[in-house]
Amino acid sequence: MTNFLLSIKDFFDPSTLLGAFVYALLFLGLALLEARIIRLFMKKSARHIHDTMTANFIQQLLQVGVFLAAVILYAQLVPALRSFGTALLAGVSVVSVVLGLAAQSTLGNLVAGVSLLLYRPFHVGDRVQLNTPKGLVTGMIESLNLGHTVLRDADDEQIIVPNNVMISVVIIRLPPEG
Repeated sequence: MTNFLLSIKDFFDPSTLLGAFVYALLFLGLALLEARIIRLFMKKSARHIHDTMTANFIQQLLQVGVFLAAVILYAQLVPALRSFGTALLAGVSVVSVVLGLAAQSTLGNLVAGVSLLLYRPFHVGDRVQLNTPKGLVTGMIESLNLGHTVLRDADDEQIIVPNNVMISVVIIRLPPEG
């Protein structure tokens, strides 16, 4: 009987291998459940949100946040992982600085894309005028992604503009043709 009680105690003790495994399964299960709830909520909310790209971005951001929170909480719960987590955090911070400097342009486009999605200075289908290397161009916004915006000009040429350019230049929004 005491061995049985001891094994039940080990089952819920995060400092034992069995307990750490049980808590890992528990945290993974909860994270998967929360991610599913987010997906279902966003699917039901899609009727009210006209921009599917924004909805998908928010859904993926929330899901990544749920899994990151689960990993961080799990690492803090299991005593053997606390010191490993601190060392890992220090290493990740150095790597993030190096990657941030290397991917400065790409990250700038991503942040600018998020800003364009949040502030909505223009929408898909709007006619805009902006300065490009070809000179002053008038075009219709064909698509808006997190990295770039695609315009279609009067000559049916596609103009792909990085979002950090779209957020930093003066854009004239024109009335619809008609």
